[in-house]
Amino acid sequence: MPILPGRRLGPYEILSAIGAGGMGEVYKARDTRLDRIVAIKVLPTHLAGRCELRERFEREAKTIASLNHPHICTLFDTGHQNEIDFLVMEYIEGETLAQRLLKGSLPIQQVLQYAIEISDALDKAHRKGITHRDLKPGNIMLTKSGTKLLDFGLAKLRQEVSPATSVSQLPTIQSAITGEGTILGTLQYMAPEQVEAEEVDARTDIFAFGAVVYEMATGKKAFEGKSSASVMAKIMEAEPPSMASLQPMTPQALDRVIKKCMAKD
Repeated sequence: MPILPGRRLGPYEILSAIGAGGMGEVYKARDTRLDRIVAIKVLPTHLAGRCELRERFEREAKTIASLNHPHICTLFDTGHQNEIDFLVMEYIEGETLAQRLLKGSLPIQQVLQYAIEISDALDKAHRKGITHRDLKPGNIMLTKSGTKLLDFGLAKLRQEVSPATSVSQLPTIQSAITGEGTILGTLQYMAPEQVEAEEVDARTDIFAFGAVVYEMATGKKAFEGKSSASVMAKIMEAEPPSMASLQPMTPQALDRVIKKCMAKD
């Protein structure tokens, strides 16, 4: 049920809806105490409804809030009101990398700038023991000052409340966790260990980072297929074409680095 403009969640006055996704609805709001614009993400009830899960998430939110980095979206606050759990984050103006990629590849200087910013943000998080787990163009905002990574830690929350499910079963599952059509989008950036439902760590993010940079430079996804099963097979067994074969101006060093990021082992 969408939250209408004018309603308050704690001291935050809802101004308008921004969008919705697998991890909840996002609203533009005003912090009435500090008189600043913020983004509010309302978590789906099946993710935030369990008391022990909420306590665990609030502990993790404190860690995520400590990620003070210019290229990570800042988490300001968490709240709970009338059975609604929500996160309060900085409001970012711009477009997602996914939206930009609809127009094709990016100029090489922009690819390098964004890659440096994203890798630096991931490094900061990994040094604090935080793995993103869902790095993809839809979770990267492009602003006038560069990139911002969104949704740190939320993928872990989703994993905690979902029953253990192999990715091969995902296409048959229709729930609020991930809508029809979004499964393939997330799957295309998954590392082999995620596809096989094994433990993930910082290396999982590095694989996804490689796939994102590959797409920025070439305008093509590293792993493509008409179905989830065919994409999974590519991730597990196939090597993507070299970036230079698709975009001749790609520096050899970048091609080599990204190939290493997407190594199967």
